Amino acid sequence: MSGYFNLPWWGYVLVTFAATHITIISVTIFLHRHQSHRALYLHPIISHFFRFWLWLTTGIVTQEWVAIHRKHHTKCETPEDPHSPQVFGILEILLKGAEYYRAEAKRTETLELYGHGTPDDWIERNLYSRYPSLGISLMMVIDLLAFGPIGLTIWAVQMIWIPLFAAGVINGIGHFWGYRSFVTEDASRNILPWGLLIGGEELHNNHHAFSASAKLSSRWWELDIGWLYIRLLAALKLATVRRIAPRMRFTPAKSQCDKTTLRAIVIHRYEVQERFAKSLLRMVMGEIRGQMIPELNKIWTRSAIKRWLRRGMGNLGEQEYVALRQILHSSKKLQVIDSMRQELAALGNRSSASREQLVLQLEDWCKRAEESGILALQKFSRQLRCLS
Repeated sequence: MSGYFNLPWWGYVLVTFAATHITIISVTIFLHRHQSHRALYLHPIISHFFRFWLWLTTGIVTQEWVAIHRKHHTKCETPEDPHSPQVFGILEILLKGAEYYRAEAKRTETLELYGHGTPDDWIERNLYSRYPSLGISLMMVIDLLAFGPIGLTIWAVQMIWIPLFAAGVINGIGHFWGYRSFVTEDASRNILPWGLLIGGEELHNNHHAFSASAKLSSRWWELDIGWLYIRLLAALKLATVRRIAPRMRFTPAKSQCDKTTLRAIVIHRYEVQERFAKSLLRMVMGEIRGQMIPELNKIWTRSAIKRWLRRGMGNLGEQEYVALRQILHSSKKLQVIDSMRQELAALGNRSSASREQLVLQLEDWCKRAEESGILALQKFSRQLRCLS
């Protein structure tokens, strides 16, 4: 039995890559950025194409995927997170991520609480949601008719693509290994600065820092291929971008904190914490080395110092915590830095105080930083005033 198309071996590889690529683009643009986070609008034609393609190639029910993802953001890295490798273990999520997804999809309360606003038209109720396995069975028939026996292999690759890369790699490795551009409150990581296999989703830390952004790249050398497709759809009038992550802006002439400074600190709180850590790192390392306590210096490494400056003492191991307490006891400079770090983090995490009160608190913070006698803290404060 031969299929309708008789291709060389590399032709089947290209067909498989193209099919799986459309699938991951459907996930990242339709399910993730459009449905889950409302970062963009999609024209009904392209929206339904993505929905139909996902029904054929994954059997994903839109409401289930969206509800599970929204719950992940709300309960991230807690026992209620549907798929946190920090809670369940990296190998567990990497190898069994799809099983965790299916288990959570059965929870009615998850769908009711987090699945609002997803498609609920006739075809969704009577076909896509009601018969999710029918689509993938139909895809198998199409592959067999088009390519013959090799079509079964193409179909098998299509079926494992999302369970492997989305449920395993993104949900697993994306919260375990990689680099961090932003000091988010979860363990999200950027797996790679660029990639074709997972459509921009490899920039996972960037997404957790600005979850409502239609664009996942944040640095010039990062490539979000999903964003390139969104730009193309927008040029064709098939998509409208609602939100992208704002960029930090500085006004060098500013010398007084105001509401725009406060707003910038709230919006860019993760980047502000990262800049604080980078600005103070060298000074803190010199101060700790100057304490002349060799056994503590072995524990209190550069990595531990960075984690403390970024996220505080709660992010340290037991030995590191004890060592830091000893070092803080003997260094007034480090006591000041620890206190100022906590206050700055509190300012960025919105409070019940009025904006006027918060601006006064911010101005007072900068004044005390500049009177501290700590050169690195003084320089950071003057940069902070320039935010706009």
